[in-house]
Amino acid sequence: MTALDDGTVDADAYRHVMGRLAKGVAVVTTTAFGHDHALTADSVTSVSLDPVLLLICVDTDARFHDAVLESRVFGVSVLAASQRGLAAWFATPGRPVPGQMDRAPHTRAVTGVPLLTGALATVECSVRDVHPAGDHSIIVAAVDRFSLGGDPGAALVHFRGQYSTLP
Repeated sequence: MTALDDGTVDADAYRHVMGRLAKGVAVVTTTAFGHDHALTADSVTSVSLDPVLLLICVDTDARFHDAVLESRVFGVSVLAASQRGLAAWFATPGRPVPGQMDRAPHTRAVTGVPLLTGALATVECSVRDVHPAGDHSIIVAAVDRFSLGGDPGAALVHFRGQYSTLP
């Protein structure tokens, strides 16, 4: 099915189509309004090497959206397969904001944002541009710093609505 009889695209069917695209899983973090904010994301993309930019796509209704627009900085922690539980936690709607990082071992970036310990890689970013896109915002950011984790173990990926791993 590509479209409904009236020419519109069925959003649920489209979600299943895009679920066929395997994607890496990351936790994106910021600090604003006196609290840490985090979400699980698979919409993290390298944009440019000159200048070095990446983008994240964030639902405009997510608490993280307002927090990252306020702070103008965020961290990306690329998850290892062993961090599946953290991916599930930070994807849980309505989880309490205060203390949400308590179950996630982390360090603080220069900007103060949390970066998850044990991640395959971490990236620290500064927001450059925000582009409205339907029910999401595309947030383009400059890469300020990055690091590779010590053990390049298996990666956590999202495919067909489920977490899986890649060696």
